[in-house]
Amino acid sequence: MNYSAVILAAGKGVRMRSQMPKVLHQVAGKPMVWYVIQAVKEAGINDITLVVGHGRELVEEALADENLNFVVQEQQLGTGHALMQAQGSVNPGHTLLVLAGDTPLLEGKTLKKLLDFHQQQQAQATVLSALLPNPYGYGRIIRQADGGLERIVEEKDADPEEKEIAEINTGMYCFQAGTVFTALSQVQRANAQGEYYLTDVLPILKNDGHKVAVLATDEVDHIHGINDRVQMASAEAIIRQRSNQKLMKNGVTIIAPETTFIDSSVKIGIDTVIYPFTIIEGQTSIGENCTIGPYTHINDSSVGNDVVIESSRIKEARISNHCNIGPFAYLRPEADLQENVKVGDFVEIKKSIIGAGSKIPHLSYVGDALLGKEVNIGAGTITCNYDGKKKSRTILEDHVFIGSNTNLVAPVTIGENSMTGAGSTITRDIPADTLAVERAEQKHVRWKR
Repeated sequence: MNYSAVILAAGKGVRMRSQMPKVLHQVAGKPMVWYVIQAVKEAGINDITLVVGHGRELVEEALADENLNFVVQEQQLGTGHALMQAQGSVNPGHTLLVLAGDTPLLEGKTLKKLLDFHQQQQAQATVLSALLPNPYGYGRIIRQADGGLERIVEEKDADPEEKEIAEINTGMYCFQAGTVFTALSQVQRANAQGEYYLTDVLPILKNDGHKVAVLATDEVDHIHGINDRVQMASAEAIIRQRSNQKLMKNGVTIIAPETTFIDSSVKIGIDTVIYPFTIIEGQTSIGENCTIGPYTHINDSSVGNDVVIESSRIKEARISNHCNIGPFAYLRPEADLQENVKVGDFVEIKKSIIGAGSKIPHLSYVGDALLGKEVNIGAGTITCNYDGKKKSRTILEDHVFIGSNTNLVAPVTIGENSMTGAGSTITRDIPADTLAVERAEQKHVRWKR
């Protein structure tokens, strides 16, 4: 059987109180609509059309890598009108999933059950429903005496008795594509909102003799839509919990999951331990047998095996095996640490390669630098890389020893096995196997306080 999916993502999301399109709001590091797209793909569907409207250029740009078809709903005239815009993108012979783009908790297994049930029932339309203790805000499922679907009534159109019904419409449907588009042409705007409701196709299909089925899901957490930032925070907590549980089941120790925030895109190897109050975001990968945290923030970085990072900030950096970072270190973009590097407390590294076995134990700034193997940087060392107009490079060759409180005024190169005396300001290149000392003469002046 051939499948397609249409995701409705044209709404502004007024209750979000934001200029950003609703479906682009980030939930655990990804736009909320991204999770819906992944759920559809997990269900085995790759022919996906996204109906966009408000901020469509931003939506299309954000999802450019997802291989989607985009169609535009110029006026937001309801869910039925939104689906009408996708008619030219959907093969009429396909089985069609129709979903909302603001349901980031959705998982592929729920959609698989819906597709399988739809096929088993040989229905032309199947509605996914759920029983909620507080159904406020959702359309209600009105059943016939025999338990079959009579109709769906929206919250704003429901009478007091209908509002007491706990079974709700999740806004997720399975249709035979050609049949639903034919029925959509008969839908009217006779409702409180003056919109074309997608739910109005169901009585039309029934009147035409088509079977309409209802599948009540017990996976209630999967179907919640996001209408405001309070609901978004609740969804984020669930997604992060899922992410943490998946990592733990795959061999990662998370000491306190409730205080650990890891994006679903992060990859972590077995036997790594994550301590409390750690944030790991974006396209970060961490190897095996590492110790991360507490109070560590990492994003878009690569971390090797057997690495220790304590109470530090790591941003767009690369850390090789057996490195030791922190506490209170800051690795900025393009910091590249080779194996067995030590970066200690209150050290900042930016756009620099630190050679294998090198040590920067404390209180130093290294920027736009190239360090060879087994270089030692004394406390208080600064690479003076900016002259007010341009950045220049500092090169320290293998086995260089930099004395404490040295200023390295770039561009400058220090040759292999050379050393600087503590307190020196180095402005010229130093050849290999040389001790360089540059200090003002010490003077003693008699005085009284």
